[in-house]
Amino acid sequence: MKKMNWLAAFIVAGSLITVTQVASAHVTVWPKETTTGAYEKYTVRVPVEKDLNTIKVRVEFPAGVKVSTVEPIAGWDYSYETNADGTNKAITWTATAGGIKKGEFIEFNFIGANPKEVGTGKLAWKAYQTYADNSVVEWTGEEGSKTPASVTTIKAAGTTETDHHDEAKNTTEASAPSTTTEDTKSSNTIPYIISGAALLLSLVGLFRKRA
Repeated sequence: MKKMNWLAAFIVAGSLITVTQVASAHVTVWPKETTTGAYEKYTVRVPVEKDLNTIKVRVEFPAGVKVSTVEPIAGWDYSYETNADGTNKAITWTATAGGIKKGEFIEFNFIGANPKEVGTGKLAWKAYQTYADNSVVEWTGEEGSKTPASVTTIKAAGTTETDHHDEAKNTTEASAPSTTTEDTKSSNTIPYIISGAALLLSLVGLFRKRA
């Protein structure tokens, strides 16, 4: 019976680690907030959630976002898909070398002209991640789903000098979250803290029963 309690404790801790790691493996688009009419630098962050390399990434642009400038990245080619009027509706990056390995991520950058109207207030970025075995993970679901599309909140741009200054600052400095070593270490530590706490609670419960 004691062995079963110990086993249950370790299963809970392991499950929490797995769930947290999968949740952090989503394809996301940054920034998470922007303004109407802005020429925004968008960053597509692609981690790998499987034991296979990611070899292709396709991203659909939200309605009203016009993209015509992309930053080239070594080891990857890109191509656009266009609408009937010639505007770009999606972009696909294809690996020319090994792609993205397990435990790695890559960021793809492009500049988009935001719509002039707020609309629904959200820009949903549908993404398709292809692995070396040609399996595809579709990041197209609703917020809170297992495979959600990344969402950027869009707000009406201000008209004062301060607002314009803040907008320019946000575009150049806050396009994507920091990826410094300190931040990375902090992010990687969180799953272990949560799992450790769960294990501790399980052990406390076990000793109380023994007492």
